[in-house]
Amino acid sequence: MDSMKFTNIYLKDSFSIAGPLEKEGQIKNYNLTMDDYYYHEKTFEQAEVKMQRVVIDNLLLRNKLLESDIDYLISGDLSNQISVSSYTARGYHIPFLGIYSACATFAEALIIGARFLDGKGSRKAIALTSSHNLNAEKQFRFPVEYGAPKPKTTTFTATGCVGTILSKEASNVKVEGATVGTVVDLGIKDATHMGAVMAPAAAQTLKQHLADFNRNVDYYDVILTGDLGSVGCEIFREYMKRSYGVKLKNHMDAGTEIFLESQDVYAGASGPVSLPLVLFNKILKNNRYKKILIIATGSLHSPTFVNQKITIPAIAHAVSLEVLK
Repeated sequence: MDSMKFTNIYLKDSFSIAGPLEKEGQIKNYNLTMDDYYYHEKTFEQAEVKMQRVVIDNLLLRNKLLESDIDYLISGDLSNQISVSSYTARGYHIPFLGIYSACATFAEALIIGARFLDGKGSRKAIALTSSHNLNAEKQFRFPVEYGAPKPKTTTFTATGCVGTILSKEASNVKVEGATVGTVVDLGIKDATHMGAVMAPAAAQTLKQHLADFNRNVDYYDVILTGDLGSVGCEIFREYMKRSYGVKLKNHMDAGTEIFLESQDVYAGASGPVSLPLVLFNKILKNNRYKKILIIATGSLHSPTFVNQKITIPAIAHAVSLEVLK
């Protein structure tokens, strides 16, 4: 693993869009919400592209920025060949880096953006990610029209888009450091049990982050994992306790914070947008949290490998944030 500290890198602003089911969940203060999954477009894929464009346009407008003011657009999603992000980027004259770490993509975007800005010459970058329930279901499982049954360990891909501006200009949220994870594979083949797939990767990254920065878990006011869901959360906490002797009292998982228990979403939310939706619309709006560690988790499987009965690798990336005001 590789841990790093950053000098004077900040989150300048963010903008969030949430889907029709998400807006009925626990969080009520998204910037925009969708009335339906089409978002006034012809296809779900075009709807996701529109989400990304709306987020970018609002970030530029709200901060009185031109495209030429942004050094990098760093984006990823769950579509084949991250095509949603690529089709979005073609509408902007901004240098584009398309990335993929499944549901850990947003943290990867933050790390890459902060790393670039930490050097000389670059001033601003946009980190962006999105997911769309019906796009992801069609690609990774079955189209919903098939009516395929699912076990309770399954997570429900969140619909939404989140972008943030990374900048060298001071703001109240500082990107303090990060740990890049290594791929972990404990031999699980069940793609409907992603919490179990990703929990060991989250635990390994957290352990390494604490060791590299010479900290204990109590240093952070909250440790926010990406989308382990209710089942994955229990595995993660038990794994930390049994494998590393660490008892987590300050842990929260984005997968359990988006939807209500009364909503039929199995083990909770998943998707790369889950963590940033909770980070920007809940965690950073709560004055209790000054030192925040986000650990985005990703199941790195594809339908092809799953159908070949090959075990599923996972990744987790950690980013340390400090709220200064």
